[in-house]
Amino acid sequence: MRGDATDLTQAIKSGRLTASDAMRASLALAEDHKALGTIAHLDAAMGVASAEAMDRERRLEPGRFAARPFAGVPTLAKDLGGPFAGLPVTAGSRLFERESSEPDSAFAARFREAGFCLFGVTTSPEFGLSLASEPAAGPTCSNPLDPARTPGGSSGGAAAAVAAGIVAIAHATDAGGSIRVPAACCGLVGMKPTRGAIPAGPTFDNHLGGIASELAVCRSVRDTALVFDALRSNAGGPFPDPFAADIKNGHLRVGLLLDTGAQYPIENTRLEAVEAAARAFEADGHEIVPLKWAKFAGQVAASGRAFGDIISVNLAALIDTLALDGRRAEPLTQAFIARGNALSATALWNALNGAVLVSRDFWNLFDNVDCILMPMLSTAPLAIGSFPSDHADTELQLERMAAFAPLASLANISGFPALTLPFGTDADGLPLPVQIMAPMGHEPLLLSLAARLEREERWQHRFPVAGLAA
Repeated sequence: MRGDATDLTQAIKSGRLTASDAMRASLALAEDHKALGTIAHLDAAMGVASAEAMDRERRLEPGRFAARPFAGVPTLAKDLGGPFAGLPVTAGSRLFERESSEPDSAFAARFREAGFCLFGVTTSPEFGLSLASEPAAGPTCSNPLDPARTPGGSSGGAAAAVAAGIVAIAHATDAGGSIRVPAACCGLVGMKPTRGAIPAGPTFDNHLGGIASELAVCRSVRDTALVFDALRSNAGGPFPDPFAADIKNGHLRVGLLLDTGAQYPIENTRLEAVEAAARAFEADGHEIVPLKWAKFAGQVAASGRAFGDIISVNLAALIDTLALDGRRAEPLTQAFIARGNALSATALWNALNGAVLVSRDFWNLFDNVDCILMPMLSTAPLAIGSFPSDHADTELQLERMAAFAPLASLANISGFPALTLPFGTDADGLPLPVQIMAPMGHEPLLLSLAARLEREERWQHRFPVAGLAA
């Protein structure tokens, strides 16, 4: 037993426990771990009703129940993205009330159809502007592996809830590393899909100029593969698959990037984990192709500029469209709003065009390699308070995030898929994550390579999943 969402739904489908049993266990553990600050809004009644509906379906419509890949699995939505009907989306901000009147998004509808039972919303930083999850509106979210450290952001609450075992899987979004960074901090698997691979409409459609994606943080590669398959655009409905995945088999050319330049040094223990992953691939007969920082430096810089400008303009437009009082936001958020309002059309065009060029350059890179193996984080998860929002220096915030995860936003700006998973532990017992990128539409290749690394069992989850605890 791996202790993941697949194990949990198999236990429910086999009758070893009911969906209601699993929900009660999650609700109890959520209360026990309340101090971690993983959940910003909890609706126990919603969770119980959803689980009871799954139990009725198991009795009355066993075929439909059995077809759901995550039948009866308790889960949580992120307080950014969606929306999910009945759950409030406040983006971690005091600018919104804790109420919900929006219907399910296309993504949320598929999420429910997969069999998930929702019972709350996880903590995220205000408007996702941080790689920590400490909104002034509260709660501050801590890493269950070390509560003095951050679980990352902006899907930090989701990752902390999964790592703590409150749920086995949770909804997450990624606009600048926001699935992968929290997964890396908490010893989880996190994949940012290809741009367009996951339906985003109607209200999240082309959010942040297309750099944002939705999926989940997971405890296993097989859960990641299963949830991606259930939610991807060509899984059903009117959304076409934008890319045909011409998946390569057998011999692969694995690009290896270890050098990130003097501006973004990576701790040796984290580089050693990437090197160990490369040796594992090499032992399987794949060719390791060393890559130089010079091939990435310009793309990283352009990605950082585009990310900063896109999120600023998006936020300014949101405040204007919804007629919100931005003065009630955190000081850093107000600064990003002002930055967006001050940006000229020419500057924004240059940023967007720069993003297109990043995509072009990545296509050229993949002419010579089939995937790229690289670091995910520069250090262990940082201490709580490392990303303060009580200042107005947007460049400082962007630089702090880039220093912690220098290669994160490349996937968002280029549109290419990327996946992180733990591949060892450091001296403090914290995960050593690695990141793999692949050409557009090649999620199956990413998942296959990640499964190969996962089989070495260099990381063990510290907390069992609610409902599966011995």
